[in-house]
Amino acid sequence: MLASIARALEQRDQTLGHGARVAALAEPVAVQLGWDRERVKSLRRAAPLHDVGKVKVRPQVLWKEGPLTLDEVAEIRSHPTAGARLVLPIRRFHEALPYVLFHHERWDGDGYPAGLSGRGIPIEARILAIADAFDAMISPRPYRRALRHEDALAEVEHGAGTQFDPVAAALFVETWAEGWDTWQRAAS
Repeated sequence: MLASIARALEQRDQTLGHGARVAALAEPVAVQLGWDRERVKSLRRAAPLHDVGKVKVRPQVLWKEGPLTLDEVAEIRSHPTAGARLVLPIRRFHEALPYVLFHHERWDGDGYPAGLSGRGIPIEARILAIADAFDAMISPRPYRRALRHEDALAEVEHGAGTQFDPVAAALFVETWAEGWDTWQRAAS
């Protein structure tokens, strides 16, 4: 049910494939961190649900072309908590909770919804935050053009130690340096 909601949400906000791309982008980092096969499979199942809470965000806010008001920013920032509320009652999706609830936390503690920092952020969310941000940067949005891959990678490097876990960010960039084709084959 939640997977269907996540797919419908992607269709509604025109980000088709975002969840699957984020999972594929996160997986090589998890593998390099030594995750076992079951934990990687869990990432593949759970990561596509990370934005399920956006179902509670009005479409006109999601696709607004201009600056957001403070109320609209608050509405957007409510999606991790809303998503966790959707996931929590369904026991078989509990593995998705760290991805859903904490993927907008920042290494420096300036994220949301809980203001967690550093290793206090579950590793699942630290990895997913990089993949989510990277896919968002290389995808067109109503308020900006898509960045080139090289520019998005530079942003990941720049955010290492502030927005992103520095080890996971370095692994992400290193994996890209090894080649996107190799990465895609490994993730499938």
